[in-house]
Amino acid sequence: MNFQKAMINLFPSLPDSYKKQLIDEFNKIIRNFRERRWEPAELNGGKFSEVVYSILKGHTDGSFGDKPKKPQNMVEACKKLELASSFPRSIRIQIPRMLMALYEIRNNRNVGHVGSDVDPNQMDATVVVQMSKWIMGELIRIFHETTTEDAQIIVNNITDRTLPIIWAFDNHVRVLGKNLDAKDKMLALLYSTENSQDIKYLQTAIEYKNSSQFVEKVILKAHSSDLVHYDAKTKKVTISPVGIRYVEENIQMEI
Repeated sequence: MNFQKAMINLFPSLPDSYKKQLIDEFNKIIRNFRERRWEPAELNGGKFSEVVYSILKGHTDGSFGDKPKKPQNMVEACKKLELASSFPRSIRIQIPRMLMALYEIRNNRNVGHVGSDVDPNQMDATVVVQMSKWIMGELIRIFHETTTEDAQIIVNNITDRTLPIIWAFDNHVRVLGKNLDAKDKMLALLYSTENSQDIKYLQTAIEYKNSSQFVEKVILKAHSSDLVHYDAKTKKVTISPVGIRYVEENIQMEI
């Protein structure tokens, strides 16, 4: 299913601004989780919750504003939806209570975790992803007038499947762009981080075999083109503003 076509066809009764923001925020959650961006500031279900609440409120009120709006108090606002007795329980109670939990997890879990071998941010992010998928499935089932099974298929189809070319796993990093040359792979890797990188790290990540040739043919050439700065004393490489612009204009960071 084409993503844009799926977006247009879903929720025919919703304003386009609500529809687009709903799917954008949902895919932001999915994409950040896939890229292992588990920090609260990165994988945050708060905005998704606000959009979903705005949809439920507009649906029960019978009219929508120009765009989704954040309620002053999410918990109290969700509780008020229970008063819309003529609507299905999922609209009044089940989705709103899920929104309250989702909002709570990402807004009030930024505290220290001591003595754990499990990354709490990963655990929280996993919960956020699964709750968001459930909510999205319910919205599709209700507004698209379909079965739970078909709603889940649609959720899977509209999920943005773009993948970052920088693949980090265990203690390894690889650049997945098989059509990129060594210079572009190095620049993509430097672009993906805010810090200067050791030449050994860069060489290993882009799988360049000869160390001396890597410095001479890749790093020094990029340095002379103002794409990077190479510090011969520290053996570290830093991408320059020119290099950043080069990456943004010439390298596709997703596949």
